[in-house]
Amino acid sequence: MNSAASIRIDRLLVYLRLARPRSAADALIAGRAVRCNRQHVLRGAHGVRGGDVLTLAIGNNVRVIELLALPDRRGSPAAALSHYREVDPVGLDPKGQNTIGASPPVSGILPDDPEDFS
Repeated sequence: MNSAASIRIDRLLVYLRLARPRSAADALIAGRAVRCNRQHVLRGAHGVRGGDVLTLAIGNNVRVIELLALPDRRGSPAAALSHYREVDPVGLDPKGQNTIGASPPVSGILPDDPEDFS
């Protein structure tokens, strides 16, 4: 398929072996566990294209994948892997959000430590 083509996301999840039957893909979507380009997918008929980034919350894991090409059918696991790449999830919390943390102290002494003011 070319990059201008699109495919239903529920069918894509089955073709890429991320869900077994389409009803399982629809259950993920209904549970708001699927995002496409940071937007929640609300219907199984949502169309996706090559280059889209999908975020899947499956169990306690968050998988972020970029679609490289759209498959024509469900194939072998090796064939499914050739259609997407895993995006490095470093910096994601379990809900798939970017982490924001305080910067570590420069000198290793906390600012409200009484020794700072002596």
